[in-house]
Amino acid sequence: VQLQASGGGLVQAGGSLRLSCAASGRTFGRYAWFRQAPGKEREFVATNTWRGGSAYYTDSVKGRFIIFRDNVKNTLHLQMNSLKPEDTAVYYCAATGRAYTLTDYLILSSTYDYWGQGTQVTVSS
Repeated sequence: VQLQASGGGLVQAGGSLRLSCAASGRTFGRYAWFRQAPGKEREFVATNTWRGGSAYYTDSVKGRFIIFRDNVKNTLHLQMNSLKPEDTAVYYCAATGRAYTLTDYLILSSTYDYWGQGTQVTVSS
């Protein structure tokens, strides 16, 4: 099982980036994106079921970020629009074999069994 993240970079505030995470080895019940800024704990960003249609976002990214999966290429994505300097962080994709539904579980990093390596996103002001 492998999750391979890519797509990070440097962008000006107000710009957009699309993160990708190539998934291989199995199918999953749910996947997510987390991020970790320097000196801070890893935090939940967004999650969706493998089938789609059950997206959930942290409040700070609602209306700006979109989580989705390319079914053909089996690639997970996080489309990030209207980026702000406070979005600067290392972003991680994660997945679990179970399709959890309770919000309390969805936002915990311990819920997810598989993790990709991080990809750096830097938003300049």
